[in-house]
Amino acid sequence: MQPGRVERREFEYERHGTQCLIANFEVATGQIVAPTVGPTRTEEDFVAHIAQTVAADPDAAWVFILDNLNTHQSASLVEWVAEQCGLDSDLGVKGKSGILESMPSRATFLSDPRHRIRFVYTPKHSSWLNQVEIWFSLLVRRLLKRSSFASVQALRERILEFIAYYNRTMAKPFNWTFTGRTLAA
Repeated sequence: MQPGRVERREFEYERHGTQCLIANFEVATGQIVAPTVGPTRTEEDFVAHIAQTVAADPDAAWVFILDNLNTHQSASLVEWVAEQCGLDSDLGVKGKSGILESMPSRATFLSDPRHRIRFVYTPKHSSWLNQVEIWFSLLVRRLLKRSSFASVQALRERILEFIAYYNRTMAKPFNWTFTGRTLAA
């Protein structure tokens, strides 16, 4: 590396694989709760993650703040929430009718404030409103940037170790500092 030059990879660089992290940021404490690290982030992975999170306090009311990723509005998530909330209504058929018909209809169902488990979706192109995204940037800067892992398992272990360390020593609510200055003078 030299000043003014783009950083490059060594020619011996070998990619050993990837991992997908699904995490919950608890805004009141600043801690990462019930993280899931695995090879994929399918709708089944996301439903399993939400189920694992809710299992920590199964009778509590849960509000999840999410972006508009398709797995966050999946038919299987709607079916799981309906089951957990004891809703016996007909959900329809995915792509054809009822609540399961489309992503907007599923998002409306999942956002219903009458449900014990509900989801609030941030507007498109505003990831900065989702505080877990801010935490992900911390993870990248403090653990992943310029790191090298010998295996996928080593990467997984380091991510989980970092989360435990972060929760123990650094976790605190994020302090919003934006003052809303005027865009035009």
